[in-house]
Amino acid sequence: MESIKHPIARPPWTGLGKELESAVRKAIFDFSLLEKDVAKVAIALSGGKDSLGLLYLLHALRGRGFPLFDLYAIHIDGEFSCGSGIGEGYLKTICTELNVPFIRRESTQTRDTLECYRCSRERRRLIFDAAKEVGTTVIAFGHHRDDSAQTLLLNLFHKAEFAANLPKVFMQSYGVTIIRPLIYIAEESLRSFAKEYGFARITCQCPVGQNSKRKTVDQLLSQIEQHFPHVRSNLARAGLLYGSDKASRP
Repeated sequence: MESIKHPIARPPWTGLGKELESAVRKAIFDFSLLEKDVAKVAIALSGGKDSLGLLYLLHALRGRGFPLFDLYAIHIDGEFSCGSGIGEGYLKTICTELNVPFIRRESTQTRDTLECYRCSRERRRLIFDAAKEVGTTVIAFGHHRDDSAQTLLLNLFHKAEFAANLPKVFMQSYGVTIIRPLIYIAEESLRSFAKEYGFARITCQCPVGQNSKRKTVDQLLSQIEQHFPHVRSNLARAGLLYGSDKASRP
């Protein structure tokens, strides 16, 4: 049996919580992330600070300026899978406390097959299929502002394409829509939010992810920040203003 405290973040918020909820609301309104007829939303729940923060924030704003939509948490487990490596029981207890159905799917990745692109495609397919099984085609991911800045540089360096994470992406091949309600929020703010509410102990356990190109770009940005402190926010903003939007078109 786990003897871990299961933290629940909910209103009334502290100042930081109010700030983060306001940023999520702004993203939802600015990019029409939740249409009026959306009755169900699935969350890709790895168990890390970003996806748990997203779960708490979306749960908190349901019925407060938005319809009282149903939330579903979809967790991909497996021998090796990108994410926090947190125990299933920990996440199930949190979801039970929030009255959010918890759905588990298992990745087939092994040490021999583990590779970021292959793993990511399988995880997304599992998440999309699970979401459609419960009757929703809207899936929220916990990608934040700093993820978007990293993605912009990765696309620029690898493909000569100026494209960051889009707030809303229609995946035509799967018939689902990805939304990113944390797109305005810095990773450091999410880290502080997690520490404040007691779920900051979780880190990525993927052996490949620690040496990925994304990790390299993150380290590069940290070096640039010493000379240009606002580089992450400026890159993320430039991606929203000027980046490719081809993936968002149905």
